[in-house]
Amino acid sequence: MSPLDQHPLPTSQLREWDNAHVWHPFSAMSAYVDECAPIIVGGDGFDLIDSDGLRYLDGISSLWCNVHGHCVPEIDDAVHEQLGKISHSTLLGLSSEVSIRLAKALVDITPQRLTKVFYSDSGATSVEVALKLAYQYHQQKANPEAGRTKFLCVGNAYHGDTLGSVSVGSMDVFHRTYRHLLFPTVTVPSPVATRVADGHTRESWIQHCFDQVTWLFEEHHASTAAFVIEPLVQGAAGILVHPTGYLKHVRELCDRFGVLLIADEVAVGFGRTGTMFACEQEDVQPDLMCIAKGISGGYLPLAATLASDEIYNAFLGAPSAGRTFFHGHTYTGNPLGSAAAIASLRLFESRNVLANAAANAEVLATRLQSLNDHLYVGEVRQKGCMVGIELVQDRDTMLPFSSEIRLGHQVTLMARKAGVIIRPLGDTVVLMPAPAMPQQQISQLCDVTFQAIDDAIQKALRNA
Repeated sequence: MSPLDQHPLPTSQLREWDNAHVWHPFSAMSAYVDECAPIIVGGDGFDLIDSDGLRYLDGISSLWCNVHGHCVPEIDDAVHEQLGKISHSTLLGLSSEVSIRLAKALVDITPQRLTKVFYSDSGATSVEVALKLAYQYHQQKANPEAGRTKFLCVGNAYHGDTLGSVSVGSMDVFHRTYRHLLFPTVTVPSPVATRVADGHTRESWIQHCFDQVTWLFEEHHASTAAFVIEPLVQGAAGILVHPTGYLKHVRELCDRFGVLLIADEVAVGFGRTGTMFACEQEDVQPDLMCIAKGISGGYLPLAATLASDEIYNAFLGAPSAGRTFFHGHTYTGNPLGSAAAIASLRLFESRNVLANAAANAEVLATRLQSLNDHLYVGEVRQKGCMVGIELVQDRDTMLPFSSEIRLGHQVTLMARKAGVIIRPLGDTVVLMPAPAMPQQQISQLCDVTFQAIDDAIQKALRNA
């Protein structure tokens, strides 16, 4: 049996090759091979379909990127039409109609300060671009400041897995192995009060976080190129929701001290928090914005880093001056991804997706209230359609379950048996429905997840 044959392969054969050859990301492979994960062969609306014909509600938007569902006719047609023209050329020395159209469309919907679009192919690369742009900008601006080489970032941040994006991240579980490969950064405390330092109340801890970021700007601004932040919500940290005003506070500090603000909207953009982009909710204009995931409706790898005219102008000059941004990606501005993105943006308008996302957020908020008194739910965190349900052994002390139990993972296995796909962050169960998902499927997602939480906890307690 050849993998190049066109006829369908039995699940047993696919699983054999999967276990033998595919190295899955962020997966404990010794456990994965025994868990018989679904092998997805199709999608229909907001369902995934596996090789045995079983259907699963896509409760995490295929890792936070799907917007309108799977096999959406309008996006399919746009990609098919582009296939009939050209699938890829290059933006190095050439341009393409569809990438030009998309750039203009992105500038029209992002904060006003952002006028230039640099394409790449993933969230991590969009952040990598932003870091290099910020660094080079300070070397080349009208009044150069060569000493601005540092980056300020937020505790528990996650910005991707390339070495630059890891350097400005601070999630030890992901990054400790690579610490000797990374450039140094300055980290401010994450402004969330799930757990507070000794001697603090929740309120005093949040004030401490505001004060601390101010102090660190005062201490390090002369050597700082940019502040990097996930606006409003830190996604991979467990859906940590920042208090109102923090993002605006950081913007004001950046303005005061001449530091660039990099907004990583990869996870929170395209309707996830209730507005097209999270920065809108505090009327913040970043200097650089990173977008990916939902940009193509969750269809194809595509990303962009948007920059202001001020930054762009620092790179202008005679070719011999060497002011060029020497950075690029082979598939930069890929026509298929760009065509999908344009079709997705049209659907945002024609289907009023943001209003649907707001309705979904209300359904989620109502349903999540039933967990407020759950004995093993330490905290429920929500911003728009982003939800994190943190499971703990003792809610009064926020004592976690033993990591050996892998409780969050056990919840996903229980949900899978009931036809729903979710994925945890440790013992925080994440719900990330697509912004365009119908409300009845939001209810299905909640029903299955809540039952899966109870079933997984009962199983863990029986085995304790």
